[in-house]
Amino acid sequence: MSGNRLIRIEAGRFEAFVNDEGLGRLGGYVLIECKEVRILAFVSSCSEEPDGFRIGMLPLGELKEDGRFVRGVRHYPLPGAKVREVDDAFLESVFSAFREYGFALGRVSNRPSQTAYLHPNALFGRSFTILGQSGAGKSWTVASVLQQAVEAMPRAHVILLDLHGEYCLRDRQGKIRSAFKEGSYRFIDARHLEMPYWLMTYAELVDLLVDHGDSAASVQMAFLRETLYTLKKKEAERLEMGFVSIDAPIYFSLEALYEAFKEANEQRTDFGKTKGPLFGQFDEFLIKLQSRLNDVRYDFLLKPRRRNHSGALATLLRDFVGLGEPKCRITVIDLSTVPFDVRPAVSAQIGRLAFEFNYWNPRRRDFPLLLVCEEAHAYIPREGGSRYEGTRRSMERIAKEGRKYGVGLAVVSQRPHEVSETVLSQCGTFICLRLANPDDQAYIRGMVPDAESNLMDVLSVLGRGEAMIMGEAVPLPTRVQIRPPDPTPHSQDVDYHAAWSEGPEDLDVEAIADRWRRQGRR
Repeated sequence: MSGNRLIRIEAGRFEAFVNDEGLGRLGGYVLIECKEVRILAFVSSCSEEPDGFRIGMLPLGELKEDGRFVRGVRHYPLPGAKVREVDDAFLESVFSAFREYGFALGRVSNRPSQTAYLHPNALFGRSFTILGQSGAGKSWTVASVLQQAVEAMPRAHVILLDLHGEYCLRDRQGKIRSAFKEGSYRFIDARHLEMPYWLMTYAELVDLLVDHGDSAASVQMAFLRETLYTLKKKEAERLEMGFVSIDAPIYFSLEALYEAFKEANEQRTDFGKTKGPLFGQFDEFLIKLQSRLNDVRYDFLLKPRRRNHSGALATLLRDFVGLGEPKCRITVIDLSTVPFDVRPAVSAQIGRLAFEFNYWNPRRRDFPLLLVCEEAHAYIPREGGSRYEGTRRSMERIAKEGRKYGVGLAVVSQRPHEVSETVLSQCGTFICLRLANPDDQAYIRGMVPDAESNLMDVLSVLGRGEAMIMGEAVPLPTRVQIRPPDPTPHSQDVDYHAAWSEGPEDLDVEAIADRWRRQGRR
């Protein structure tokens, strides 16, 4: 490869004028050599000029004398440095660093012969994120990551929050069509799992039952704390537990809670002549709680049939982490049938259960968990008021502290700039599919390491199922064609041509109306 004159060096970017057209391949890698300095760079732009090609390069790291690749650039080349294309043997030596783990997500886009290996400890041990606009291949990528994970690590333990029924879908005959192989997963409808109210913390119950805009909200919260502690203390005495915390997962009667509020709200003294100190303070609380109790959509949360005693906690946790019958590596929790306005509360509870399980698990290092949050912007938003405070607090706790207790978090979203900044900032690896929105690109640019922030320019030209992977789980930032999952998730685009050419001439509209009335899609 002939020498090429380095034209300009800017902060975080190099620019060179070359005579070899092959060096200008977007997404390719080049080596910049100047005396003892050898820098590996990513080709981010290319333009043709009368005497050759001008290429823009983003430095990724340095090569040491022993051939090791080290992230970051400490020594910059001088004008006159040579630029040459990196050969396959060199890339093989870099990417094979993680080959021993057998966890491969796909192939390097412009080097189809090169497998892109990831380090599972770096990926799952810290939070990671999968981002991409609608249609870019997020569900495809999630399915591929989890399929490869359970194949490479047969004792994986994954909890997947499925908001739209993309990964497990029950057809009209009751048969489940899954994005995972038989025996590797368990499908659980969130309503049948029964996430009972008595497992919720005091703060989560406040979010569910108290209107923060009510003038009597502070009084309601104080009385709720007092009543809740009294009811749990009574149950703890029955269980011979001794001391009990207000947030302990101990059963209490929701009806008893309601009656306590009702009695205080109607209390009169002096033979009914004088109103009690809390008279009329709980009108809004009682109306809200009663409306929840009367709405059948909330029965799975407020009227549990199986999980209606303290001893049910162990069986719930077994089902939750895949140790129930049958045992599984991936627990798919379907939230598509859960009312939209209660999803944040349910999601918060799921996140907290995952964290608390391993927090109290003495063998947490032998039993790490991964919680995958699909459509995370819907319940872990940057903004949204008190309604999302519980779930945001729960997921941010995992993002910040989960690695200490063997609880990993995977955040999946098509609108990155709407996801909690605290959660994304804790991610150690970014799997970014096509993102054309400038706000999304700018938001992610502020989250990734400084040396890799300029790679955001590539996101708008990625193909479907293609991702730029950056962070700790890859030896260097890599443009990867994701391995097709087998089986695939059920999120493919509708084939309008086929449907409008050969689709049904009529539909069972009565059945559609019935599902709508029952609020059940299946």
